[in-house]
Amino acid sequence: MAEPVRDYDVLVIGAGPAGLAAARAARGHGVRVGLVDAQATPGGQVWRHAVGQPPTPATGSLAAAIASGVDWRAQTQIVAAGPDELLAEDATGALRLRYRALILATGARELLLPFPGWTLPGVTGAGGAQALAKQGVPQAGRRVLVAGRGPLLLAAADTLRRYGARVIGICERTPADRLWRFAAGLPRWPGKAAQAVALRLRLARMPYWNDSEVLAAEGDDRVEAVEIRRGRQRLRLACDGVAVGYGLVPNIELAQSLGCALDTGFRHPHVRVDEHQRTSLATVYAAGEACGVGGRDSALLEGAIAGHAAAAGENAIPRALRGRQRRARAFAAWLRHHFEPASATWPAIAGDTLLCRCEDVTLSELEGFSDPRDAKLATRCGMGACQGRICGAAITELGLFAGHPATPDRRPPLFPARLDTLAAPFVPTKTGASP
Repeated sequence: MAEPVRDYDVLVIGAGPAGLAAARAARGHGVRVGLVDAQATPGGQVWRHAVGQPPTPATGSLAAAIASGVDWRAQTQIVAAGPDELLAEDATGALRLRYRALILATGARELLLPFPGWTLPGVTGAGGAQALAKQGVPQAGRRVLVAGRGPLLLAAADTLRRYGARVIGICERTPADRLWRFAAGLPRWPGKAAQAVALRLRLARMPYWNDSEVLAAEGDDRVEAVEIRRGRQRLRLACDGVAVGYGLVPNIELAQSLGCALDTGFRHPHVRVDEHQRTSLATVYAAGEACGVGGRDSALLEGAIAGHAAAAGENAIPRALRGRQRRARAFAAWLRHHFEPASATWPAIAGDTLLCRCEDVTLSELEGFSDPRDAKLATRCGMGACQGRICGAAITELGLFAGHPATPDRRPPLFPARLDTLAAPFVPTKTGASP
């Protein structure tokens, strides 16, 4: 039986802030708009719905979009890309999504780095800890250490605090001089400065240590303690949870599969776009974190620009959006400059530390390889369920294969899929094998 087909003038992939803004802007021009997301509810990580809490801005945005005629398709995963259409899968099976213009709002994922004990239950990403708390995992009384790099740590600590956890400290890897220089420039963005001050006041009683990082997590069946470096000191802290995050990595797998050009001038590449959010492909646009991590404000503005351009052309983009978007991206660049230095020296990691947790590959098993493809063929590193999304980013960040970044596989299927879906009569875009 042939799989269902849906035709759209504009198809938006991802229902975070960028995708919601894109769908609403495109629908405003009276065209047929489809909005697809793998999750059951809209909002992405920024506006993730919290159990027992009032509706998020995403809920209102989606309601308005649906009311205007946007076709919302929840829990739908993109499996492969073909010429002017995508192969997707939902609870009922395979479906083909055809489009005249495509907007990629695929967001980003957490950057996780390995250390001894990082696979113990109770150790999560900083963003992952937020998601678990919002989805109803009990936090009351839990002693949690938040560690890593960047402003996400403060947001994670604040969320955990609101849900009842006792945050025993925040370990920020960035040294004090960089933090002060970043803070000194915040008055250029008054709104961001006000948000930072309000957040810091809420966390005023919470220990905050700069130039600090997690070295190891300890425990039998779950994490019971954590060893940290605080300046030149080494400390051991008893805890029930560790939330560690070193920033975000753009999700570019679908863009790669389509053949979009990437901006490789950064440690973790992102989709290259012009001032209209158009990629190197004439009918494909991108917005939000896929174009480089920039935060919610930038995502909303870029989504709106992409939606207008994809639906009605470049002249339909309100001029005010461009100026606001440039300002938002300037803040993102300022943040990246201070929290993500061009080079970083990471602590030595024991050879028996798991690097690829899907395939149980340790750091020592990758020694002697200079190319990630050779390492993958010999060890299966990156061939597990996450398809290298976690270990590949870690390998790139740690510089294990200098000059050869380990990127996730861009061949179909982009995500695990049912055999019936893979057997659907569909011709994927030819992009070649991934390294």
